[in-house]
This record gives sequence, C-alpha cells and structure tokens, in this order.
Amino acid sequence: RFSRRFPLRLFVWSSDEVRKQVGPSFPILLRISADELMEGGNTLADTLQYLEFLQDEVDIFNVSCGLNGSIQYQIDANYFEDGWRAYMAKAVKEKWVNKVVEGREKDIRKCISCNIGCAGNRIGFNRPIRCTVNPSVLEGDSYKNRKVTKNCNVVVVGGGTAGLEAACTAAEVGCTTFLLEKNETPGGLASEISKLPAKRRLADFPAYLAHRAAQLKNLYILTGTEGTEDTIRQFQPDIVVTAAGSRPLLPPISGLKELVDKDGGRVYSILGLIQHIGDFPESMEGKKIAVVGGGAVGLDIVEFFTQKKAEVSIIEMMAEIGRDLDPVTKNDAKSMMKKYNVAQLTGTALLQVKDSSFLLKKDDNTFALPFDYGFVCLGMRAIGQPFETLSRAFSADSVEVINVGDSKRARRIIDGTFEGRNIIHILEQKGFL
Repeated sequence: RFSRRFPLRLFVWSSDEVRKQVGPSFPILLRISADELMEGGNTLADTLQYLEFLQDEVDIFNVSCGLNGSIQYQIDANYFEDGWRAYMAKAVKEKWVNKVVEGREKDIRKCISCNIGCAGNRIGFNRPIRCTVNPSVLEGDSYKNRKVTKNCNVVVVGGGTAGLEAACTAAEVGCTTFLLEKNETPGGLASEISKLPAKRRLADFPAYLAHRAAQLKNLYILTGTEGTEDTIRQFQPDIVVTAAGSRPLLPPISGLKELVDKDGGRVYSILGLIQHIGDFPESMEGKKIAVVGGGAVGLDIVEFFTQKKAEVSIIEMMAEIGRDLDPVTKNDAKSMMKKYNVAQLTGTALLQVKDSSFLLKKDDNTFALPFDYGFVCLGMRAIGQPFETLSRAFSADSVEVINVGDSKRARRIIDGTFEGRNIIHILEQKGFL
C-alpha cells in the first residue's frame, strides 16, 4: 500500500539527504502513523516494512496512528485505554520512559484525551496550543524558580481541579497554603464524571493533582470542611481563592425541577445518572433513552446507553449536535451516533418534562417523545455564592479574594486549570514574589 504513494527510493533518498544536511551528530526524529486505521490505508505491517529503509539514519521513531479521516485514533478519543496503541511502538522498538522505569508513574501528568487545548485550539480554531492538564505548555515548570519574599497565607475553598491547581502552585512558590474541601475526598466534578466508563481516564488528572499536593509540606488539605468566613479567618489569609465549582443548570421549564433526580423517578441530570450508574443493567436492549442537550455532556450519556444497546434519541435546540466540540470528539461522536442509529432531533426545543416523556417543539409542530429514562443536559451553572459572600466578608481587610474555574463561570477543565495557575500573577501583583 505504501509503495503506491511513497516509492521506497524516495524514503531512502529522504533519510540520506536529511543526514547529509544535519551531519552525523544531530539527532533525527521521525513521527509516523504506524497504522492509518482506514480502508486502503497503511497497516502496521506496511509501516514496519518501509521503516527498514529508514532505520539506519533515524535516531528516534515517534509512533502514532490514524489520519484525518480517523482522527479519533490519531488524537485519542477519551474512552480508549491508557497505552492502547503501545503495541505499535513496541513493534517498532521497545522503550520505556524514565519515570516509569524508576517507579515514579504517579509523577506523570497523563494525557486525558480531552483534545481541547491541542486539537481544539490548533486544528479547530488555529490558536496557539494549550493543554488541559498542563497550563504551562511552553514555559514548563519555570514558575517554580520563583519564591515568595515574605510570609503569605493562601486559603483555597474547593478541591476540584481548579482549586487543586491553585493550591499546588501557591505552595510550590513558598506560600503556606490551606485547601478546604467540604467532601471527604478532593477531585470535584472531574472525579464524578470519570465514573462514566468512557470517561475513566479523566480520573488521572485529579489523581495526579492529589499526588502532587501530597508531596508539598506547606500545603494542608482539610476534607469535610466548609469554607466559611469563620473557618477561613483561623488561617489569617492574605489571599482567598474560591473554587466551589458548578452544578447542573435547571432552567424554568415546566416539570423539570419537580421531576429531575427524584427517588424512584425516570428523569436525571448528569450527576443523577452518576449517582445511580450501577442501577442500569448491562443490557438495555429495547429500552428507550431520551437525552435533551447536544453538547459534550449529552453526548457522554448517549455513548453510555448506546453501549448498553438501548434505543437512544438526542434533542438539541440548535441546528447541529456537538457544535462546540473539538474536531476529534466531534468526528468520533458523529461516527458513534451513525453506528448505533441514534435519532438526532435538531432544531427542537424542550417545552415540558413529564414522568415518562418530553414535550417537544420543532418548527410549528408539538409532539411527545416517550422514554423509559430521560436525561436533561442543558449545561452547568456556577456556584458563585462563596465568592460573593467572602468578598463582602473580607472587604474591610487587606485580603485578596479571587474566583477561579466553574465557580467563576461554568466552562471546561482547561479554563479552571489556567486560572488556578494564574495565582502566580496575583502573588506578583500583591508584592509577594
């Protein structure tokens, strides 16, 4: 297959010419798509055959897979197992990174395959590359070289990913830092969403942050602790960070608040689904599932129930499902819905929620969509009360109160991580660095 598009003499000439140009001591790295995973594309066997003609000059093979038409394999969709394509790299040459060899795997900031800062920014919007789990892609950990020049106490309210990033960053530059988390374990919404089977890799990020926090002797995590004014004042803060997160948005639609997430009911939010995730049998063949909301969360629920062979419908008021998704996730979602014959009702509004049906409107037609289980995924809204309350409480003090992540405005993890790291700028502005 490869020989039709890339004659072997071209490979040999290319590698020889590159070596000629850079000299004998300069390393040559070649990124390859080991298996293009498309009909008519190169297979792993094809790739191994043509690499024989390059191996004399190439020092490092960077092994990936897929093409634009199979981009969910080229840039991982998030439901793939960690290292699922490692067999390809092993087939080229077996290698392991130092942190794994040394038993420091927990120090690795693993990719969670969200595809937002990388594929979403570069391919989707032609913006500079960023990363959800690494807010300093370009400059690395150089911020750690800066240290506070005087005592600084930081209190972070909320132990989700934004709060953990803020707390770790503050402690790493020398602040005495206290993180208050009302639940028994930190992790926030990312940990909850990771309970969906296809989202399990998402748990790697809060786990990494918790491990990072545990290494910092000047960072104290108090779980089961509300971030009230009285509690915070005990720590004599110079800076207070509120990172209280978000909760499902429930707009004033008839029947919604009365029926969603009620014991024994059939209508759920995303958090309601997660709380009852073990109640749904492995096979739901013949059961009807209706999902209102064609964004990322709605599609997560569609994916969950198509794997259980349910008959799934998704309702979206806009003209396109997954309109704001990155190109990898969007391509994968389209493939998934086509594969499982998901009914896509676009340009359709939710008028009323009933115990076993949604009343919908498309154009001038009103109709009922019956379901065995219904899900309403109309976005998330910020839990902003802690910021407002604490801003008033400390207004007469020389205490800086800042708001980060979903507590500021419900968005994506990447935004909260970036804002958590930005505590560096607050410390700078306040004269602590």
